[in-house]
Amino acid sequence: MKTLTITDAKKNLGRWLDAAAQGQDIGIICGANIIALRRVEVVSTDYAQREYGVTPEQVVSFADATDKHYRRLKKAGRLLTVNPQQLRKLLE
Repeated sequence: MKTLTITDAKKNLGRWLDAAAQGQDIGIICGANIIALRRVEVVSTDYAQREYGVTPEQVVSFADATDKHYRRLKKAGRLLTVNPQQLRKLLE
């Protein structure tokens, strides 16, 4: 593991983040601890659970409700398909 002081890590933070993203073991010394830099995979359900404390069942329920709402809007003809130019005109 490559270990760095906080000062050294700050000088070339981009370089060390790139190295960690490529799988190299990088640690930053913080007092008596070494804090590891590593890439973390984030998926939407994991994000919702960690950030908002929701259960997997709540995520599924929300997805189902969103899909149901989308289908109702589509059936009622309330959804539009627009290209970027049309969107700009709508927003003017």
